Amino acid sequence: METIAIASPLETFLQQPNIETSPAWEFIHGQPQQKPMPTLFQSRLQRNLVNTINSQTQAYEAIQELRCIVPPLSPVPDISVVKSDRLTEVDGPLQGAPDWMIEIRSPDQNTLELQNKILHCLINGTQIAWLIDIQRKQIWVWEQSELPLIYSGIDILPTLGNISNLTVESVIAMTQQR
Repeated sequence: METIAIASPLETFLQQPNIETSPAWEFIHGQPQQKPMPTLFQSRLQRNLVNTINSQTQAYEAIQELRCIVPPLSPVPDISVVKSDRLTEVDGPLQGAPDWMIEIRSPDQNTLELQNKILHCLINGTQIAWLIDIQRKQIWVWEQSELPLIYSGIDILPTLGNISNLTVESVIAMTQQR
């Protein structure tokens, strides 16, 4: 008897040539979805936060827009922070969830969809997740299986590694730094 290999919807999605265009395509809940085009403030925040994290730790590496394979999803967090020893010499997507996931909410983006993506990654190995809301000057933080806490102002944010003294104010200020 001959067996026929049938590709999963995730495998079929990952074979599409256009998924690596900008903005990135994600595979969320069985559907391909294109991420919103980042604004000036979001782009600055991504760059400055990645640089800040990478300058303070050798144990982790912060990477912008890294495709992750977390079956049956393929999210592309705005910033993925991954333990350095998990990063291989082979180019390609990260197999598994990032250790620390950072999403920056676009003005027209559905918060519930972002939270569902974050929860999926938390269930599958993410230790900490941030959802940054620039407009409200708040950061929602999930630590493993705990309910999210909302930080604002001079609240010091939880992080991984030896990264210290990141406050909501200092993170939001990164939107203005050239």
